[in-house]
Amino acid sequence: MIQEITSLKNPKIKNVLLLKEKSKHRRAQGLFIIEGKREVFLAIKSGYTIETIYFEPQLFSEKDLLQFEKYNFECIRIDAKIYKKVAYRGSTEGIFAVAKCKDLSLNQLQIESANPLILIAESPEKPGNIGALLRTADAAKIDAIIIADPITDMYNPNIIRSSVGGIFSTQIATAPTDEVIAFIKQKNISIYSAILQDSKSYADINFQNSCAIVVGTESNGLTDRWRTLATQCIHIPMLGIVDSMNVSVAAGVLLYEAKRQRRFQ
Repeated sequence: MIQEITSLKNPKIKNVLLLKEKSKHRRAQGLFIIEGKREVFLAIKSGYTIETIYFEPQLFSEKDLLQFEKYNFECIRIDAKIYKKVAYRGSTEGIFAVAKCKDLSLNQLQIESANPLILIAESPEKPGNIGALLRTADAAKIDAIIIADPITDMYNPNIIRSSVGGIFSTQIATAPTDEVIAFIKQKNISIYSAILQDSKSYADINFQNSCAIVVGTESNGLTDRWRTLATQCIHIPMLGIVDSMNVSVAAGVLLYEAKRQRRFQ
């Protein structure tokens, strides 16, 4: 039976808003919010456990809800004012879900490729940039993306939204830099750090073997640890006046060069 909630004071809705707004509540409960039909389906396909589906019937009808019938989710009908309060954007088809967080530790990664291609991002802070990195990782279909020394909660709703579901389609792990480096070395994966010092143009690098491309923040770049441990430091030639590039754009350039060399495999 479909439940119905019409009050913002309902305990379930109050908790949804806490999960939306506060990372400490997401961590404490091990839950997060997914907004949008495509995103919910991608989460299900990627093995995430959905606890509850909330839908606004003027945007997402009970007939539409039949798509989820085989999963036996708890389904709750909400009115427009609740949906407007919870939703980040108005184009998400009137549906959001509460889902269980996954363990994003390094030991959960399953690297099956003989010559994996991994993206490592050190301490990205802006949810929009993280979401864009996840979209880039999905587009290039890499083996994994690792966030070293994470600052921002990966289940931040802004990351979910800006990744357009990319957070569900690529393997992700977060860990301190020392653990990431130990993991990469254990796997005998070459490290190509995007840092200007002692660097070569990315166009002169062979990315066809197992490799990790490492990018830092636009403001601070990479810490010196990644320079000293790199197999090779690399840079993208800046041909204009501005001497920096958005981190997700830079990652896209580097990953697609690696995929080109691998004939997009």
